[in-house]
Amino acid sequence: MRHYTQLTREQRYQIYALKKAGHSQPQIAELLGVHKSTINRELKRNCGQRGYRPKQAHQLAEQRNQSKHCQRIKTETWDLIESRLCLDWSPEQIAGWLRRTERPTVSHERIYQYILTDKKAGGVLYQHLRCQKQRKKRYGARDRRGQLPGRQSIEDRPAIVDQRSRRGDWELDTIIGKGHKQAIVSLTDRTARLALFAKVEQKTAEQVSTTIIQLLSPHADKVLTLTSDNGKEFARHEEMSKALEAEFYFAHPYSSWERGTNENMNGLIRQYFPKHCDFRTVTDEDIQIAMERLNNRPRKCLGYRTPNEVFFSKSFVALTS
Repeated sequence: MRHYTQLTREQRYQIYALKKAGHSQPQIAELLGVHKSTINRELKRNCGQRGYRPKQAHQLAEQRNQSKHCQRIKTETWDLIESRLCLDWSPEQIAGWLRRTERPTVSHERIYQYILTDKKAGGVLYQHLRCQKQRKKRYGARDRRGQLPGRQSIEDRPAIVDQRSRRGDWELDTIIGKGHKQAIVSLTDRTARLALFAKVEQKTAEQVSTTIIQLLSPHADKVLTLTSDNGKEFARHEEMSKALEAEFYFAHPYSSWERGTNENMNGLIRQYFPKHCDFRTVTDEDIQIAMERLNNRPRKCLGYRTPNEVFFSKSFVALTS
């Protein structure tokens, strides 16, 4: 016994051609390998004023199917999704979090459609999506900065750091404000993706080192290694290493992929403080709000757990990146 199934676009074009050639509905059903009621239903429901046209029929069927799908998602679920969008979670993060917490599931594609519909209606949900310009690679660049004394190369860093099997391996960087006025010191744990960042008035080695020590001192038991680029703001690496009792390593010049976790986090931070942002207008409260939101956002690479959940978990289990 055959059961009703959704017809494909190609099958609708076949129906059109066979119908035009004079075949009956039972004959068309036999040739397509579907039940005759499927053909009967198709011709009744998807005919327009000009008769059966496959393109129009497929559009009508898709719209009807989409409408049914929309009705299956309750208003309470959409309210929950909107609340997470307003916290700057991505549709993929929301979809994964819904699955993990055993709530009614909605695909990330459907959430994107919902946002687009909201935008067309004059809504502002789309403003919470992250939009990042593609970065340009630099080819043949020569390192013009002086070498920092006493630096340890990333080549000497323990192999366990690459495995992301423990917490406490941090990547460091600075984000520059508009007109090179002020900066944000950015730290990211390689495994938990926890972000710590704070603003400095000037990107000097003294202010940067002081800020890093202040940010990491409350988590001293989870500070094992530090890895940065070769910027002069990290000239006091030995001081930081001693204060935090952690080994300090430097990536190769112009090799941002060696600090990929922190580079990605900088992109997320830029969602709140874009390149045209004057950091002199950024308050400590603004920094705290952004940091709280990023650390409470579920991440796909963490099995849709949040950085806070993974970093502060007492029963830590390493996750594969």
